[in-house]
Amino acid sequence: MNTFPLFFKLEDRKVLIVGGGEVALRKADLLSRAGACITILAPDISHELQALLTDSKHEFIYENYNKTYMSGARVIIAATDDETLNHQIHADATELNIPVNVVDTPHLCDFIFPAIIDRNPIVIGISSNGKAPVLARLLRARLETLIPQGYGKLAKLAGEFRSEVKAKIPTLTGRRQFWERAFEGQVSQLMFAGNETEATAQLQADLDSTAAAISKKSDDTDSVRESDAIKNVAPDESEKSLPAVGEVYIVGAGPGDPELLTFKALRLMQQADVVFYDALVSPQVLDLCRRDADKVFVGKKRSNHTVAQLGINELLVNHAKQGRRVVRLKGGDPFIFGRGGEEIESLRAHNVPYQVVPGITAANAAASYAGIPLTHRDHSQSVRFVTGFLKAGAPNSNFKSFLNTDETVVFYMGLHSLARLTEGLVDAGRSSETPIAIVSNASMSNQQVLTGTLATIVAKQEQAQLPTPALLIMGDVVSLHHDLAWYNLQNQQHSQNSDDIAKNWLREGSRGEAVKQPIDQQAHALSMVANLATQQGDGLEQLIVD
Repeated sequence: MNTFPLFFKLEDRKVLIVGGGEVALRKADLLSRAGACITILAPDISHELQALLTDSKHEFIYENYNKTYMSGARVIIAATDDETLNHQIHADATELNIPVNVVDTPHLCDFIFPAIIDRNPIVIGISSNGKAPVLARLLRARLETLIPQGYGKLAKLAGEFRSEVKAKIPTLTGRRQFWERAFEGQVSQLMFAGNETEATAQLQADLDSTAAAISKKSDDTDSVRESDAIKNVAPDESEKSLPAVGEVYIVGAGPGDPELLTFKALRLMQQADVVFYDALVSPQVLDLCRRDADKVFVGKKRSNHTVAQLGINELLVNHAKQGRRVVRLKGGDPFIFGRGGEEIESLRAHNVPYQVVPGITAANAAASYAGIPLTHRDHSQSVRFVTGFLKAGAPNSNFKSFLNTDETVVFYMGLHSLARLTEGLVDAGRSSETPIAIVSNASMSNQQVLTGTLATIVAKQEQAQLPTPALLIMGDVVSLHHDLAWYNLQNQQHSQNSDDIAKNWLREGSRGEAVKQPIDQQAHALSMVANLATQQGDGLEQLIVD
């Protein structure tokens, strides 16, 4: 290796930064997190730097560079755009034997700022020795997805127990084995789940049982080594304090694009013993699950249910009771028409521990990838999520609640009921010219979008034959699709020609004045749903956001 990785202790140590602009700001931000006392030396210092370094231990010197200000500095940063000055700073620091970093000039650097993964007190630095800093940042981004934030809390917990562990387990080998068990077992899982109190209690119980096992073996025979006691006895003892069952993770798999998974979803998927997945989980997402995990399809398609819901509930409980880590992988979000609530009710009734990981619901993904804002300050002040299937025997009375033109309505599982839905809406009083869109395979490479009106969409779909999975978006904001569409445009099937767009009421001002300029895409930031409140209807399941 060309450089040796070291970690500087900078708590309350002086760091001199020469320069007062954006580059100095970036370095000061990092160094301040390490507790350094930062001195900024520059004739002009940005307001951002002044706002960042408000603690009295920091100092601003509004002067040109002078070597005398290096006195007492632990490290020095040259963050100016003056090449001659940077060389002078490097020469002066070298003469005083103070490590110096000249930003973006590797040959003048005694040390390098790495790409940092911060899980305090766990810190990881990645460096390309100045050859490819962008690549180092990309590697850091990948590692960020694999290292949960809980590792920092786990390390702090280990620090709190370090002295006690050393006292109760005298040998280095014994302590190593103990910590390996803690970091790979129930303690870490509890910490990653946010159960810090339970994790602390579990670690204490494991330590006490391990110490008791060592003491018992020592009393039985002096010939038994401590490490043997830990290997052969401590696991049996400590396992008695572990839960009798495993755990179930109800995970939202999102709309299909694996890049839309959350970090937590990915971590739990990769440690699962068994995965029960739905029909709406894409193969790309399923491939990210642990390779040797059992993968069981329990999907539902309209009236064709591979496994009934009660059967799925039973599978989750039974596998968890066997001590397995179970992932219930659901397309979209588990709590938005995903029956996640029913499943955790069953788990709770059987005292099975569980976690719920939200996913990006199909409505958010379809709207974003189709360029259709679900809400818009000028045109839609609320959004409603509705299932396309009526309850058995229920009348279509709820259609009258969809007459508000200031609201966007998203129909899940509505494609096969398209004719009935559009007819019911028009009969209830909704204008037949109301814009509506079908978004098929949202966020995937084969995504398609078909737009029309309540009067025309059925005929257009009969011709286009967009496949499931698909959902419907109804409301005046659908007319923005033509201007805001950005993803997979070759598959978009616009229903409007240029004359239709010119006549679109969305191109008029709030008082009807004609707007001659095209809609500025930068002005239409996509407004996503922030809070979802459930409301139970007589005929349709629905969620309303105001």
